[in-house]
Amino acid sequence: MQNDKIIAFVMAGGQGSRLQPLTTGRSKPSVPFGARYRMVDFVLSNLVNSQIQTIYLLVQYKSQSLIEHVRKAWTISPLLQSQFVTVVPPQMMSGEHWFQGTADAVNQNINLIEEHRPGLVAVFGADHIYRMDVRQMVEFHRQHRSDVTIAALPVPLQEASSFGVIAAEEDGRIHAFEEKPAHPTPLPSDPDHAFASMGNYIFSTDVLIKALKETQEAGETDFGQHVLPRLLRTHRLFAYDFSTNRIPGIQPYETQVYWRDVGTIDAYFDAHHDVLGAEPAFDVFNPEWPIYSSGYQGPVARVLGGQIENSLLGAATMIHTGTLIKNSIIRREAVIEDDVILEDCIIMDYVRIGRGARLRRVIVDRHNHIEPGEKIGFDHEKDAQRFHVSAGGVTVIPQGQLSYFARDARGSGRGGYSE
Repeated sequence: MQNDKIIAFVMAGGQGSRLQPLTTGRSKPSVPFGARYRMVDFVLSNLVNSQIQTIYLLVQYKSQSLIEHVRKAWTISPLLQSQFVTVVPPQMMSGEHWFQGTADAVNQNINLIEEHRPGLVAVFGADHIYRMDVRQMVEFHRQHRSDVTIAALPVPLQEASSFGVIAAEEDGRIHAFEEKPAHPTPLPSDPDHAFASMGNYIFSTDVLIKALKETQEAGETDFGQHVLPRLLRTHRLFAYDFSTNRIPGIQPYETQVYWRDVGTIDAYFDAHHDVLGAEPAFDVFNPEWPIYSSGYQGPVARVLGGQIENSLLGAATMIHTGTLIKNSIIRREAVIEDDVILEDCIIMDYVRIGRGARLRRVIVDRHNHIEPGEKIGFDHEKDAQRFHVSAGGVTVIPQGQLSYFARDARGSGRGGYSE
């Protein structure tokens, strides 16, 4: 009899060094995205929407912000013991060390697999923006009698050298892994594209447990570098073509299969433009496949005047008169004072932008007060003396300090309804 139970491990311990300074005080999966989400919300929503609701979130670096978010936003059902999202820090069961790699992270929690005795184990990353019906990948895994299935995205051949490439047969059977190859192996059916690994795996449980024990004995720690190449010699490994995944409720104007690696400031900034517009490439509003996040209890945004074009406003934000806001995202409990101009900006929670300020292509992290009359984003050399300026010319103002503010709860950094 087939064991249909699936549990998931979500790898949420990433440092996100290329996203500095947004990851100075938080892990990459807890970085805010859009007007109300965090990166981790996307993988968790995909799993929950796919009826995979036994989820262990493996955390490590600068995890407190992520822990607090999950505690307040991801309580599924206290009554059903098999439905939960729970945070698991390094348990150090096999030695006094943190997670040394993806395989080591799961191996340190192998007792959880043995406790639940699932038929399949999903191991997914936590730092990409996408929608995915994981059930379709599971069905592919079962139909092909696969031992391990790896989600793969077709990418143009000239871009494939930036990824871990999977060389596969027509039916998806994997015969080689290529790490950022100079000459990637193209798809058998499409010589202009190659399979890039998305770092999302489905394992048959018995195969995973045996592989983890062998890897531990060999002193190896990583799925991509160690476990999968070893299994390739003895087991059936398949690539699941993510471009075939279909989500209900996707609008005709959207990118039908959307996946973004937001690992750099410029990629993160550009991805925000995908959620803007009357016909966004990634329309977050989809009642048939919702992206869940915190149950924030504050009021709606308040607009007192000004001109707002192609922008998103978070809850409890206040926009004063004389403002011009274009192509921007303002998260919750922000205050935009009179006569402010914001163009192509991301303004995070609990930020106050002072009267007469001018910002262009600027990310302002939480708990900041931009002084009246400031001009940021117009002179990169000048900005670089005070802030971080990306290769693409995006100025990033790091997270402020709570103690800096003593003005009022709205936009002060205290966050009256904060998570």
